[in-house]
Amino acid sequence: MQFRAPRSLVERTDALATVLETDRTDVITSALREYLRDAAHDDELKQEIASAYYEDEVSFEGLKTLVGHEAAANFRVLKTQLSEEFRKEATEELVDP
Repeated sequence: MQFRAPRSLVERTDALATVLETDRTDVITSALREYLRDAAHDDELKQEIASAYYEDEVSFEGLKTLVGHEAAANFRVLKTQLSEEFRKEATEELVDP
């Protein structure tokens, strides 16, 4: 994987890697892992992830990876319920305008 980062960020990453006696990849991997772990517990971000799942922008497997199996299962149940409710309401509106 490749990405671009500001030079100052790369320099700070390299400096930390030197202090920790590791390499840039380990520092970046560790930071990314921590960010993703924290993001999974951020309620606002979790709702954005759920919305992406409800709109079929994220697969169930992707959802599970981001928020964990239990939360993903709960979101799947809610998506199913919402879909059923929507279908029922839409049907009722068509039958009884």
